[in-house]
Amino acid sequence: MKDSGRIERVVIVGGGVGGLTAALALIGRGFQVTVLERAPALEDVGAGIQLSANATRVLSLLGFDETIAASGAEASGVTVRHWNSDRMWDIAEMARGSREKYGHPHCMFHRADLHNMLARAVLSHGAEIIRLDSRCESLDTSGSRPSVILPNGERVEGDIVVGADGVHSRVRAEIVGPDKPRFSGCYAWRGVIPTSRLPDHLRTSVSTHWFGPGRHVVHYPLRGGELTNFVGVVEGLGWEIESWTQKGSMADCLTDFEGWHDDIQTMVRAIDTHFKWALMVRDPILRWSFGRVTLLGDAAHPTLPFLGQGAAMAIEDGYVLARALAIHRDDPERALEAYDAARVDRTARMVRGANENAARFHNPRLADPDGAAQYIDTEWSSDKVRQRYEWLYEYKADEVPV
Repeated sequence: MKDSGRIERVVIVGGGVGGLTAALALIGRGFQVTVLERAPALEDVGAGIQLSANATRVLSLLGFDETIAASGAEASGVTVRHWNSDRMWDIAEMARGSREKYGHPHCMFHRADLHNMLARAVLSHGAEIIRLDSRCESLDTSGSRPSVILPNGERVEGDIVVGADGVHSRVRAEIVGPDKPRFSGCYAWRGVIPTSRLPDHLRTSVSTHWFGPGRHVVHYPLRGGELTNFVGVVEGLGWEIESWTQKGSMADCLTDFEGWHDDIQTMVRAIDTHFKWALMVRDPILRWSFGRVTLLGDAAHPTLPFLGQGAAMAIEDGYVLARALAIHRDDPERALEAYDAARVDRTARMVRGANENAARFHNPRLADPDGAAQYIDTEWSSDKVRQRYEWLYEYKADEVPV
C-alpha cells in the first residue's frame, strides 16, 4: 500500500551546484533539508562553466541577480573561428541579446564562484544544513522512509532522498544499477589563464569556439574578465581517465594542437596547470525516481560538454524538484512522478544533442578555410542555431507543469 505521509525532510546526497540549488529552493518552500557532502571541506575546485538564460533565470528566482552581476562575465556574443586561419564568424543567436530575448543573461562563471555563492546562501539558513565528510556508503529503502548509510554506520533518514552525487553517483548505482560508461573517443584539456597574460585581442567578452578536424577549442572570460577559461577537446586514444583533477603537461597539450593558430599556442603556454580528462558517453536514464529516492544533475543525466548545458540542467532539476515536492507535498510518489515527467525527456534530448555536436565540431570539412566556410555557413546558419539552442534557452523552470 502506498505511503502517503507528508514530505517534511529531504536528504540530498552531494553538495555540488545542483544539490545546493535544490537545497535552497526547498528551504524557501519550508522543507527541512540536510546536504551530505563527501568532501571534508567546501573547496574552490573546477574551472569555467557557461550558464544560458534557462539557468540564470533560476538563479534570479533564488535572489542572485546582484551576485551574478558581480561574479559572472556576461557574454557579449559567440564567435566561431577556423582552427588555423584568421577566418571567423559571428553567431549572434547563441548569446547576444539574451536579456532582451529570454529575460536573463548568458553568463560565464568560475565554478568555484558559483558554488560558493550557493553554499553561502544555504548556510545562511543554518550551519548544520551541509554536513561535510559525509559520504554515502549505501541506501536502505526497506522501511517507509529511505535512509542514507554513512561509512561509520550512521543512518540519515529523510522523507525523500535525492542523489545529487555526480557522474559516479552512489545513489544511482543503488537504485538504477551499475554505471555503463563508454569512452567517447575524445579527451579534453582544461585550464584557467590570468587574462593579463594574454594579448589584447584575446581579452574579449565573447565566447569563442575554434573548430577543426578532430579537435575543437572553447575559451571565454571569467570573473568579469580577470580570468580566461580554456577547454580543448581532442579525438584520440590512450587517455581514458575520467577525472577533473588529473594533470597532463604543457608539452603534450601543445603537441595535440600542433599546427593550430598562434592564438591557441599562446593560450596553452599561458596555462599554469593543464588538466586532462576522458569524455565518456552514457545512455540517458529514462526513469530517475524509485519509491522515495530520486536523482538530479550529473547523477541523472551525465553528458558530453558540447551543448554547454551540464550545470544549467542541474540547476533546472533542483528548482523543478522543489516545486514538485511542494505542490504534491502529501503524496511523495506522485511528487517524484511529476518531477520525472517534467525533466527526463528534456534532459535526454540534451544528452543526445551534445552527442551530435561532437561530430559537428570535428567535421573533416573544417580542414581548409574554403570547405570550413561553406560548412559553418550551413551548420551555424541562424535557422539551425535556433533549432539546436532556442528550446534550451527559452525554458522556464518556474512555469513548467509539475
